[in-house]
Amino acid sequence: MLTGSIVALVTPMHENGEVAWDALDELIEWHVANGTHGIVPMGTTGESATLDTQEHLQVIKRTIDRVAGRVPVIAGTGSNSTAEAIHQTQEAEAAGADACLLVTPYYNRPTQEGLFRHFEAIATATSVPIVLYNVPPRTGCDMTAETVGRLASIQGVVGIKEACGDTARVTQILAAVSDQDAENFFVLSGEDAQTLQMMELGAVGTISVTANVLPAEMSAFCSAHLGGDLSQAQALDQQLQPVHDIMFVESSPTPAKWALADMGRIPGGIRLPLIPLSSEHHEAVRQRLQSAGNSQ
Repeated sequence: MLTGSIVALVTPMHENGEVAWDALDELIEWHVANGTHGIVPMGTTGESATLDTQEHLQVIKRTIDRVAGRVPVIAGTGSNSTAEAIHQTQEAEAAGADACLLVTPYYNRPTQEGLFRHFEAIATATSVPIVLYNVPPRTGCDMTAETVGRLASIQGVVGIKEACGDTARVTQILAAVSDQDAENFFVLSGEDAQTLQMMELGAVGTISVTANVLPAEMSAFCSAHLGGDLSQAQALDQQLQPVHDIMFVESSPTPAKWALADMGRIPGGIRLPLIPLSSEHHEAVRQRLQSAGNSQ
């Protein structure tokens, strides 16, 4: 089971948009040193939409090789093409990914039965553990708790990153998963600001944007909750909430990438159609990170 603070890793880039491979290596080392419990390369936060397939798989393989088994690597391999999602998942599996994260097909607007068959086809074509990802504000597609419950019965479908915005969905999903499948299926938060509430309802951690900039603090928060120290988890959550908010002042990963560049951890590149963070937000991002701990 994947638990704790799992970072939705940004992809460092030079100003010309090329992947900054050395910076990626250093970023991974920083996360491992600061207690991050798992790493997701090539999720939404990794700008998967604007890396081509070759780059996408190179980032995944580089991450797996650099991590070298120290923490789980959950490769982002989702697509709105089922065939492409199968291809990328197979490649990530061959590269040694511990699991794959697959977002619901975006733009196509499939029915619930279409969603079920999409993920069923991927699970049938691969052996790597599959984590579903539901994020309707990004995709225009909401996978219901009932569909998740059906998918949980498929061998290899092990969990979901839930980011629909409604914390009650955790309870609904866990209720929809059969008793037989419940022991092997988990829910992770996909909304940093709601992670405490979601963990109180049964989620076991988060795939986090904020962990990019505050890895030690997010790790400590999740560890406290999982360890039963709820008062410490609540205190840390209160400390982190202003950062959760500012990380979405513009489209993610724009604020996180700017903050990491400002900290000297990555170059300042980001790919169009995203652009660097507006200067009007710079000082607010700095101040909130400093107030929350800023583990540089």
